[in-house]
Amino acid sequence: MLATAVMVIALPASAEVCNGAPPAIAGDGRVLGHLPYGDAPPDELVAVPADLAVRGCAVRRDVLPDLERLLHAAAIDPAVGGRILALSCHRTLTRQGGVFCREPSTEAGTRAVSVAPPGHSEHATGYALDFAFRPRVNDCPDAEACIAATPAFRWLRANAPRYGFEMSFPVSNAQGVKWEPWHWRWVGTSAGEPGAARARALFATARRRFPASPGIDTAIEVANVTPPPTYLSLPPFTDARAKRRRRR
Repeated sequence: MLATAVMVIALPASAEVCNGAPPAIAGDGRVLGHLPYGDAPPDELVAVPADLAVRGCAVRRDVLPDLERLLHAAAIDPAVGGRILALSCHRTLTRQGGVFCREPSTEAGTRAVSVAPPGHSEHATGYALDFAFRPRVNDCPDAEACIAATPAFRWLRANAPRYGFEMSFPVSNAQGVKWEPWHWRWVGTSAGEPGAARARALFATARRRFPASPGIDTAIEVANVTPPPTYLSLPPFTDARAKRRRRR
């Protein structure tokens, strides 16, 4: 029998608010509402085949078989009305810092509703990715809520759990993160699937406190597994545009 466990998977990384000052860390380890995840070790990442991605994408090795099965199944199902592709997969801490700080004039808490600070993003785990739909319907951009009105999204919502994926940030989620119908994390179809127990251990707190919808096997029973290694060092991040402004 699996034993219920509370596991600390990663320590808070050196998240920044783009001006060099680290934000406050809540008692549960969250920064600006986001849980700590660190970064995936490079030797556990593999590339998603180019024909299955909008651009270069990497995920954990254990994720790729299910991801390929999902994308291939979507490609041959006429209900999709096109193709589902991987859009944004693993992001390094430095890359996440750039995404979080690309609008430095916006207050950090406001930015955190739609993007996690570095060290606290599911993307850094290698188990999460954004999906894109092609062709675009009604000129709906990638990573916008209008994708939820497309046949491809309806197919994804109905079928992604069959391949081990769940939607991390559903409508009105208790974590306070913007609804992101394009963002899904892999936890495997069962805890016995290769790598799934480690993914579930990593996301145990998120799944218990902020359930996915649709979710997979939401009873959080964590076996005695070794948590995935995480890399938490983050070089100081400063906004490159600010540097240019100072030189002028």
